[in-house]
Amino acid sequence: MRKPRDYDAELKALEDKARDLKARKVQQLGELVISTGADALTADELAGALIVLAETRDAGKREAWAKRGAAFFQSRARRSVPAPHRDAGGAQPQSDSAQPASGGAGAA
Repeated sequence: MRKPRDYDAELKALEDKARDLKARKVQQLGELVISTGADALTADELAGALIVLAETRDAGKREAWAKRGAAFFQSRARRSVPAPHRDAGGAQPQSDSAQPASGGAGAA
């Protein structure tokens, strides 16, 4: 005889997983805002800019934004390489590290 399924427990587990995924998404979006320096904007400015971005249907603009975003993430990946492997890009992390500091001051 098979053991009956506990649908309530399964549903609770799925709800917990969905809650964890949503929390992780919110955290990652917050980290993205901070890492791009957008935390220096007011909440109204940031919301307005995001609304314009979401409403934009121009494929050319969206593609350009996607390329710029990909370049941003690639440059961050290169900066995370240990220092001995960063010969040419030594000065770049210093200039980028100044942006979050100014962004942090604006958010405070």
